[in-house]
Amino acid sequence: MPLDIKIQKDAGNQGAGVITVTLAGSLDTATAPQLAEQLAPVLANTTRDVVFDLAALKFISSAGLRVFASTRKMLKERGGQVSFVHMQPQIQEVFEIMKSLPGVAVFKDLAELDRYLTARQRAHLQNE
Repeated sequence: MPLDIKIQKDAGNQGAGVITVTLAGSLDTATAPQLAEQLAPVLANTTRDVVFDLAALKFISSAGLRVFASTRKMLKERGGQVSFVHMQPQIQEVFEIMKSLPGVAVFKDLAELDRYLTARQRAHLQNE
């Protein structure tokens, strides 16, 4: 199954500088390099926050998880965050396992993500 990738800057209400990556299909050994290649120019700049919308993702393998992990590592070094929303049950099961890993943020939907990002930005402003 192929992977459809859509990358949008400042999509929805997440705030300035947030990149939303919508994935549809299968994120596996064959398609993970395609995602990594399309993310490279986005991650080469000062992007700090990436949201992966997984509503239409049907399958993920360890190769896909590695792309998520490397993205997370890069953004964490910049003080940023990788977040995931809208997971199908089979993807949610994989993420339930991943939740035990420190630093992975999983949200029920965009509203929950928006509340989190708003609180995070307010905390940052208070610390200035």
